[in-house]
Amino acid sequence: MSVHRAQNAAQRPSRLALPVIAVAAAVLLAGCGQQNKVDPELTATLIQPVAKLEVKVSKVAPGSRTGEQIYKAVCASCHDSGALNSPKTGDAGAWAPRIALGFDGLTSSAIAGKNSMPARGGASDLTDTEVKRAVAFLVNQAGANFTEPPVEQ
Repeated sequence: MSVHRAQNAAQRPSRLALPVIAVAAAVLLAGCGQQNKVDPELTATLIQPVAKLEVKVSKVAPGSRTGEQIYKAVCASCHDSGALNSPKTGDAGAWAPRIALGFDGLTSSAIAGKNSMPARGGASDLTDTEVKRAVAFLVNQAGANFTEPPVEQ
C-alpha cells in the first residue's frame, strides 16, 4: 500500500501541471485576436516613394526635325540592330545597292514603305522633307554623300 501511495504522490504534480499549462496558454492566446491600433498619419509619413518620374512631352513643329533627330526617334529601332532584315546603320556593303538607286529612289522607297518597313518608317507625321533628311543622314553613315535638306528657321 505504501508503494501505491508513493506512485499517486509522484503523479499529482504532473496532473496539476497540465491544467496550469492549458490556462497559461489560453491567457496568452486571448490577446492574439486583438488588432493593434494603426495611426494612419504615422503610416502615411512612413510610406515614402522610392523614386519620382517626370515625363515631359516636347512638341516639335512638323518639318523642323533634323535627319539625326528623326533617325534616333524612328529609324534606329530597326536599323541599329538589323531587325526585320533592315540594312544596319553604317554597313556599307548592305547599303551599296540601295545607294546605287540614288537619293530620289531611296527617298521614294522610304515615303512609300519597302518590304517590312512601313511608309515613312511608321511615323506618319513626318513630312516629305523630313524623310529626305532622315534618308540622307542614315545613308551617309554607310558612305553616301547626299546633302540633307536644311531645316528652315
